[in-house]
Amino acid sequence: MKRREFSYTLGMSGLSLLAGARLPGISRRDEVKVTILHTNDVHSHIDPFPMDGGRNQGKGGAARRAAMIKAIRAREKNVLLMDAGDILQGTPYFNYFDGELEFELMDRMGYDVATIGNHDYDGGIDLLAKRISESGFTMLNANYIIKDTVLHDKVKPYQIYEYDGIKIGVTAVGIELDGLVPKELYRGCVYTDPIAAATQQALWLKQEADCDYVICLSHLGLYYRGEKVSDQVMAEQSRGIDFIIGGHTHSFMRDPDVVKNLDDEPVLINQVGFAGLILGRIDLSFERSKKSVCSSCSTQWVEDWSFTH
Repeated sequence: MKRREFSYTLGMSGLSLLAGARLPGISRRDEVKVTILHTNDVHSHIDPFPMDGGRNQGKGGAARRAAMIKAIRAREKNVLLMDAGDILQGTPYFNYFDGELEFELMDRMGYDVATIGNHDYDGGIDLLAKRISESGFTMLNANYIIKDTVLHDKVKPYQIYEYDGIKIGVTAVGIELDGLVPKELYRGCVYTDPIAAATQQALWLKQEADCDYVICLSHLGLYYRGEKVSDQVMAEQSRGIDFIIGGHTHSFMRDPDVVKNLDDEPVLINQVGFAGLILGRIDLSFERSKKSVCSSCSTQWVEDWSFTH
């Protein structure tokens, strides 16, 4: 059963894309706006890229991203900040600090929730468990069986966030680790079908927990040739998911994809490259009385942002 109607307005007109916009015919008192900010595949990129003549020279950096997030939170009442995995591995910071710096900076930026990428196991499952235990944000995954591992009490299948009576459910899935990660690094962690796991969680979140919107953090990858499961395949073969925030393939998406699911309902898919170069944003405006939602999506390179926004 369709629980609400969706109207998508997609564009690239900057991070204040939905400022002042609202659903037709409703007042601000009947509207709840939730701003979703997201990253993926940051890969231990703490500093901007070096000035070495490369195409990304001088771009990115945790300090700029932190300032950007802080400024958005100062303007918006309801902000949910999340990451789609591969927090670790990619610069000497990981080799020197074993992920401590990456997780601490995410805490300082106020990340709410993240999922596990395959490279987050590169220091071993014990180190990952230690970093999660030290962090202040929630780590999610629904398709890895971890009951016999050190992660069993540190990773949850879902989390619910409530803003002015609107409930946002978040779940997460990860890629098959066999062939990507040495077995001794993820010992005891068993991969299961991510589409089945995500659908089960999404339907429970909507039907039992009465969530108005469900987001799936995914470290599967946007698209592959052949039968390998991806975000696009999951969107087509799932139910209950409204928005997939992806990772793994480092896809720089100019505009989000919209794919119809098994119930012929739209699923939004977005991914914002890698290395913290881009901050993704989706603004959700909910009408309280009908629980309908209008969404607008934008991305912006972190180094393009300034305090004048």
